[in-house]
Amino acid sequence: FKVKREYNFKAFVPITIGCNNYCSYCIVPFVRGREKSVEVKKIIRNIEGLVSRGVIEVTLLGQNVNSYGKDLNEACTFSELLENVSDIKGLKRIRFLTSHPRDFSGSIIDIIKNRDNLAKHIHLPLQAGSNKVLKEMNRNYTREDYLNIIENIREEIPDCSITTDIIVGFPGEERYDFLETLDMVRKVRFNRAFTFIYSPREGTKASKIKDYILLEEKKKWFNELLETQNRISYEENKKFVCKKFKVLVEGKSRKGEGLLEGRMENNTIVNFKGDADLIGKIIPVIITRERTFYLMGDLARKNYV
Repeated sequence: FKVKREYNFKAFVPITIGCNNYCSYCIVPFVRGREKSVEVKKIIRNIEGLVSRGVIEVTLLGQNVNSYGKDLNEACTFSELLENVSDIKGLKRIRFLTSHPRDFSGSIIDIIKNRDNLAKHIHLPLQAGSNKVLKEMNRNYTREDYLNIIENIREEIPDCSITTDIIVGFPGEERYDFLETLDMVRKVRFNRAFTFIYSPREGTKASKIKDYILLEEKKKWFNELLETQNRISYEENKKFVCKKFKVLVEGKSRKGEGLLEGRMENNTIVNFKGDADLIGKIIPVIITRERTFYLMGDLARKNYV
């Protein structure tokens, strides 16, 4: 497998390739094949090598990281892998993408709660809030299942940010189905949502479903969803103002001259004034202003970790 590096201090590490879920709209299983897990020892050895070369943050990648290890000769669950990676000395932050609600277990919540270097951020694709649409998508969970996971996360890790993916205008989706998605967005209050209007992929089951809803109607739903989620994102970001957070400085910001850009543990972007020699370091920043998609802040002090 190939480690992806755009920075000297952070890297993306694949832990699975392919997918076994066969969501009706997704082409991945047909293109990349059945899910294959990378051996634990190989993952650990690669991350240890990255850390020795200055990497302090890794993101573990997979189409469904929660099902990691089911195909390995030596059994290892995803939460056990997280524990092993968390033990690597010098690794300050660990993230992972993407989780599937069907396989999301309480043990994952426990390990995130109890390990300081596991980021308090979970990306958990909802895709739709209607049970009818979720069934047509072959997602293998209900809105009730999803809400139960969210309740468990919020109870055990109150400061954990939750982001998601949502598809609007799936074939057969009607207005009342979309309103159930909107209701889920209001109930969960995602920190951020990546939203898409359904686009058919040739060869998938969904591409053969008759679609009666006009694109113009889907665009109206999409805009309604954006307006709702953007308001929630702004309100959630407002809660961070006047508080101090550790920020990994990633580079120069495009928001203004002399500004740097970094990420909080919960994956929220922060812009602040600072010198370029801070890039690649984790520093304390006090949040001063909220925006819908990012925050503004000031350096809390000169030291860094």
